[in-house]
Order: sequence, then C-alpha cells, then structure tokens
Amino acid sequence: MCIDINLLKELVYRTKDIITDKMLIKSVNEKGFADFVTAVDTGVQNMLEHELAALYPDIQFMGEEGEHHKIDPSGKVWILDPIDGTTNLIYDYKMSAVSLALYAGGDIIAGIVYNPFTNEMFTAEKGKGAYLNGERIHVSSADTISKSMISIGTSPYEKERADRNFDIFKNIFKASLDIRRSGSAALDLCYVASGRTDGYMEQNLKPWDFAAGMLILSEAGGMITDYNTNPVNPLKNSDVLASNGLIHQELTEFWK
Repeated sequence: MCIDINLLKELVYRTKDIITDKMLIKSVNEKGFADFVTAVDTGVQNMLEHELAALYPDIQFMGEEGEHHKIDPSGKVWILDPIDGTTNLIYDYKMSAVSLALYAGGDIIAGIVYNPFTNEMFTAEKGKGAYLNGERIHVSSADTISKSMISIGTSPYEKERADRNFDIFKNIFKASLDIRRSGSAALDLCYVASGRTDGYMEQNLKPWDFAAGMLILSEAGGMITDYNTNPVNPLKNSDVLASNGLIHQELTEFWK
C-alpha cells in the first residue's frame, strides 16, 4: 500500500483549528498525577482516527487516548499522540505537537511531528531523509559532550525516578554546554534531528511519544537506542537515548 505523505501532512495541518480552540483547552480532566487530557487531545485523536480510517481502512490505529491490546504487530499501525505536551498546552507554553507515525514490518516508515504554535512540521519517510517545512535537516556535528547541549525529560508521572534522574542530569549539566527541558518528547527528538540540540534522554516513554520522532531523527543522521544501546521497539514503552550519533557512547556512560 502506497502512503501519500503530502496527504498526511494536509490532514495533520488541519488539527491547528482544534489545538488553538481556547474553549477546548479549558476542558481538562486528570488521568493521573501531573497527567492530563483535554478536549483538544480527544478532538484531535477523533478527527485523525476518522480521517485515516476513511483513507486507509486496513491500517490499525494506536492512539494515546484509547485501548491498544488488540494491535497486531504483524500488520501496519498508525501511532498517534494527538497532543504531546498536554501540560504545556494547558499553560499556553506553546511547545505542544501532534505526533503521527506509521509502523510496518517491524519499523517506522513514515513520521510527522507538527507544532502549530511555531508553524513547524517535521517529516520523514524511511530512506528519504528528514525535513522541516520541506527543507532537508541534519543532526549537528558536535563530537563531545563538552561541545553539546542536551535535552532532558524528567518522567513527570513517575516522581520516584527523580533522585537518580536529577543526579545524572547534574553530571550531564556539568559536563556539557547546558541542558534543556521542553516537555515534549516528540519535539525533543526533532530538535536533535535538526541540530538545535545534540542529544536527548528520557525514561519509560510511550510509543506515541517517540515513534514519529525516532524516524525523523534516524533519517537526519542521528541515533536512537535505549539506555543500554539496544534498539527501541516502537510498539512498546522504552527508555530513550537520542543523539547526533557522535556523542552517543559518551552519553550512555552517565547511566552506568
């Protein structure tokens, strides 16, 4: 089955009207501590699930706001985070993104990450490179941590990880140029892909957090593994270590 990436881009662009609807943003429910869902999340997911089913009825759907136990990994699967950075959205922080990926044959073959607040859309198809608003992107050339800016994720739903995480973040901060924290894993991966940062790490991410970004990063010349340098399974939760490739091994040393 041939996927039209331009058609997918147009679909994702259409989510902007939902995402910027202030009344929908104000409709908030709490799924867990520091874990929110708004009417924007459900609105975007419902719209994209409906449109994708109409265009590609044979492709399965995995969205953050739904059940996933019936997914057959031998088939094709859409993987969607309707809003990656929901807390950012609630606080009008403008670092929230739609993340849509297509999984097939054990890998991600297409990915889109769209931030409507900056009008930036990152895209990739397997083997065809990575792009930002149609322009080719590539990872940075920083070859040591001392020349690098590293993005971190704090695993906000799992505060029990904080002591070890922040000890390691302190060491990375001392060894690097600086650290950053955006609140969106999808955008963090795309920022490494476009050379805005040199590395990124976060524990226990969900598939919809990283599926699109992992392809965009790989197609931009970067590297993504778990903390032990094992391949990341895009259908399962995973610790994620991402980099320009040149500093990857050095980053892993902080977790040993």
